Amino acid sequence: MPEGDTVYLVGKRFDEAMAGKTLLRGQFRVPQLATVDLSGREVLGVGTVGKHLFTRFSGDLTLHSHLMMDGMWDVYPAGAKWRRPGHHARVVLTAADVQAIGFRVHDLKLVATPEERDLVAHLGPDLLDPQWTDKHAARAAAALAAEPGRELGLALLDQRIMAGVGNLYKCELAFLLGVTPWTPVSEVDADHTVALARKLLLANASAGRFEQSTTGHLDRNRKNWVYERTRQGCFRCGGEVLVRTQGHDVQQRPTWFCPKDQHGPAPAG
Repeated sequence: MPEGDTVYLVGKRFDEAMAGKTLLRGQFRVPQLATVDLSGREVLGVGTVGKHLFTRFSGDLTLHSHLMMDGMWDVYPAGAKWRRPGHHARVVLTAADVQAIGFRVHDLKLVATPEERDLVAHLGPDLLDPQWTDKHAARAAAALAAEPGRELGLALLDQRIMAGVGNLYKCELAFLLGVTPWTPVSEVDADHTVALARKLLLANASAGRFEQSTTGHLDRNRKNWVYERTRQGCFRCGGEVLVRTQGHDVQQRPTWFCPKDQHGPAPAG
């Protein structure tokens, strides 16, 4: 699943390409929206909240979409060949000189713009909110600490606590905190955890890069501390990195950790 900073950058690229453009065509390739015609509407802008994207049009109309595991918004010059299969396109927004294509995007809804907040009212504070304040941080920290016995990794992925953390940042945050993802939330400082999560996402979003680095290095084998490093070993100590499953059903995720540098419980191999 894309991390919050990836969604933020997708939204930024989409906004820069389409904001201020009038649609010549707005095609939906999903049954529930197949008869909708957006031609003639101006794209006012694209915003993100956590992992949700909102494309705003003139006439107080907003398109909501979510990337889930496999979705993406691509931008092309008008008439250019798409890099992804045409049968994966669910939305095609065409202006005079540019197209925005939503490939395998999910949760597509058209709503009145003032109703956007209803679709994200269940979320915790967005870690990349440009209006972030100490109140946002305190609210997220309080929500994180509210279930002290919960596994840290599961809590970090809970978008109701703070919006934007995905599996990569879950693993890397636990490493930087020095505990395994199965450690109870009560064993970490909630305020520090929220601040660190925002710092990591903000660093990558501000750099404008789609490949995240939590170590400060951009080389492929040096970008992360433990995430997907079962072959290379821990970036800090060089020791073995283990991978175990955390969560159940649709919440199940492969989870990497270093048993030397991270303390706390972990499932047996």
